[in-house]
Amino acid sequence: MSDAAVVVEEQAAVLKTLPDFPLSNQRCASQLQQRLDLLLLAIEALDVGSASKMLASAESLGLQSIFPHALALWRLRCTNPWRRSYNRTLLTLDQAKALTAIAHYQAKPLNVTMRQLLIAERQMRAKQLPVGTNFLLSDYLDQFRSHFSSRMNPRRAKVSVLLASEPAMDDFALGLLNQLLFCTGTIGMERLWISLFDGEVA
Repeated sequence: MSDAAVVVEEQAAVLKTLPDFPLSNQRCASQLQQRLDLLLLAIEALDVGSASKMLASAESLGLQSIFPHALALWRLRCTNPWRRSYNRTLLTLDQAKALTAIAHYQAKPLNVTMRQLLIAERQMRAKQLPVGTNFLLSDYLDQFRSHFSSRMNPRRAKVSVLLASEPAMDDFALGLLNQLLFCTGTIGMERLWISLFDGEVA
């Protein structure tokens, strides 16, 4: 079997792991694209250098035809309608699956870090203190806020609300952490994929 055929076979194996839920309408696709990009944004806030690691994950998973270079990944992430550089392209089913796989494989090594942050959040809330006063949480929240404000369109109503309220932004960023932690287990990729079709993005 040629090297190209091996890559195609590996890619098909990864994508076939996830069930085929059709992207039946534009609203469904828009919400899914938004949520995937925001989860990847949270990963970037957790792990400096994760953008290059995403491409490495794509290569190891045999997804080079979908993510041949960084620009291709960026273009797919810009299908998030909250983006400043939003493009109106709808992801194909395989593209959405591939982004889900990247999110899962990037989140897995961060499991311990996410647990530490969410434990710290509970402790701060139990003491009725702002979560941002915890040094562990502060770094993540500051990084997330910086990424979010530089990449999202402030003319979007929900984006403007989050940008105007530090507590709301903190809650939003921590909510994404909870979602990421949910997808780091043994069947985490499948659980994340199924959850993308269940209800609206927060």
